[in-house]
Amino acid sequence: MVSNIWNKDIPVEKSSYLCDDEITYFNLDKFKHDESKLTMIDLFCGAGGFAVGCSWAGFESVLGIDYFEPAMRTWSYNHPNAIGCLGDITKIEPQKIKELLQSKGINKVHLITGGVPCQGFSIANRKHNDNDERNFLFLEYMKFVKEFDPDYIILENVSGMRSTAGGQFEKDIKEFMNSLGYTTTVDLLNAADFGVPQIRQRLIFVGVKQARGLASEYIFPVGKFKNNYRTVHEAISDLPELGNNEEICKYSKTAKSEYQKLMKGKGEIESIIPPKKLSNHISPNHPQETINKIASTEPGKPMYPKFKQRIRLRENAPSPTQLAGGIRPQFQFGHPTQPRGLTIRERARIQSFPDSYVFLGGIVQERVQTGNAVPPLLIYNVTLPIAEDIRRKEKKNV
Repeated sequence: MVSNIWNKDIPVEKSSYLCDDEITYFNLDKFKHDESKLTMIDLFCGAGGFAVGCSWAGFESVLGIDYFEPAMRTWSYNHPNAIGCLGDITKIEPQKIKELLQSKGINKVHLITGGVPCQGFSIANRKHNDNDERNFLFLEYMKFVKEFDPDYIILENVSGMRSTAGGQFEKDIKEFMNSLGYTTTVDLLNAADFGVPQIRQRLIFVGVKQARGLASEYIFPVGKFKNNYRTVHEAISDLPELGNNEEICKYSKTAKSEYQKLMKGKGEIESIIPPKKLSNHISPNHPQETINKIASTEPGKPMYPKFKQRIRLRENAPSPTQLAGGIRPQFQFGHPTQPRGLTIRERARIQSFPDSYVFLGGIVQERVQTGNAVPPLLIYNVTLPIAEDIRRKEKKNV
């Protein structure tokens, strides 16, 4: 008898890339901190959406922790002077991490971020379960907050957290933050409002330490793109056209939009690094049947009747929410003008990762990384006023 794989009582299948048993450190011998930057720790760091967006705002991630090996290798490769920690956070002692950073000269952490695993809360997960063990990992995040006592803390998750267990998780997290001395503000933000070419709702908690000369409470910024969303065309139309299973490592077109200039390090955010070459622009190896399926699908419509979220993208609209797609994901979106799935570079553009950011692990695991990530451009907008507040306080105390 075949079991029902969507049965919520059957444990979720785990990826073979998850590191549960041992802790591995990356870049220990290369560690170097730019003292002009504010310091942050990136928990549940994934491929690095928080670290990238925060870096644009003036922070430097001195340490990242994750237990998904391909994501940790991507994070460590792109942050060669920071310590990457691969391992199960439930088995990592905050005190030992603190001692490690102190041995490297880091005695103050200004910000702790956390993109707590969201599968248990996501409505896209057909095994959505209020009692999913991943729903309680925010408690591990709080252990680090208690140990390091930073000026600010940020926790991020999918919009589904707001409704899970009747809103109890949102209430509990806010109460935990408040109990540790943080005035906490919560809001549901759409990344598209902040210039990301994707409709992506994220629930974000921001806590500011009380009685420390900082702002009395955090006020979320208002996105200036709220009524003028960036489109898929604005995001990816300058990237080279590809045939089936083809890779191109050189740009053949100039940037056509302000967003494309931004991704190439030529826009208004000066700290975005221009790419040395075009990376991760490799088309999937589709069978002819799939090529025909994409070619015959009208943009904006599903390619497969049973999977309504797998659509061919429209050029003149933002992308729907990009998903990780499980532990062995197929391509989610069809290209709007070419009969193929998206490349990792196109997925990265839709998430607002700059072209200088290189993803490692192969196209399947890179889909997981880009689908799980928080958009850096959203995080930049959230953390810029935080950096300004910390700088103001430090200048006042000089």
